[in-house]
Amino acid sequence: MRILPEETGAVVIDMQEKLMMAMNETKACEEKAAMLLKGLQVLSIPTVIVQQYTKGLGYTLPSLYEAAGTTEYCEKASFSCCRNKAVLDKLESMGKKNILVMGTEAHICVLQSCIDLKAAGFQPVMVVDAVASRREADKKIAIERAIQEGILVTTAEAVLFELTLDSTNPCFKAISKLVK
Repeated sequence: MRILPEETGAVVIDMQEKLMMAMNETKACEEKAAMLLKGLQVLSIPTVIVQQYTKGLGYTLPSLYEAAGTTEYCEKASFSCCRNKAVLDKLESMGKKNILVMGTEAHICVLQSCIDLKAAGFQPVMVVDAVASRREADKKIAIERAIQEGILVTTAEAVLFELTLDSTNPCFKAISKLVK
C-alpha cells in the first residue's frame, strides 16, 4: 500500500519533557521526529499533538512544537489517544486514511493508539525511528506486535520520500535538505 500525501495525517504522542528524559536514545528519537515534522510541514500534512498528564509530565519538547509549527495540543488521560473523544474527533476531521504515529512509549501509548486507530478505520503507520521506550526490548516488542496487528512500520526518511513521490515534486529539494 502506498502512503500518499492527500490520504495522510500524523499524530505526535506524549513526546513530553519529563517523559522524554527517561527514554532510551532520546536525542535520536527527538531528531527524527523533528525532521519528520518539518517535512510534514513542507508537504502540508496535518498533525495533531497529544499530551498525557501535562501538569506532571510537562509539555511536548520545544523542538517538536517548533518543527510542527504549532503549540496547540490535546490533553489525554488514557494510554491510547483514541480513547479521548476530542483527539479522535480531531483525527477524523482531517479526513485522512493514513495516520503517521510517532511518540512514547512505543509499547504503551503508541502501540495502544495504533491498535485503536486501526479499529477506528484508519491505517496507522508507526514511524519506528521516531518512537521510543525506556527499554530497547520494549520498543522491539512493540514494533513486532504492531506488525502482527497489521500496522505498517516505516522510518522518517522513508515516509518523507514516499510522500514526496518523485524528484519533480516542488517539495523534493526541501525534503532532501531535511534528511541530510
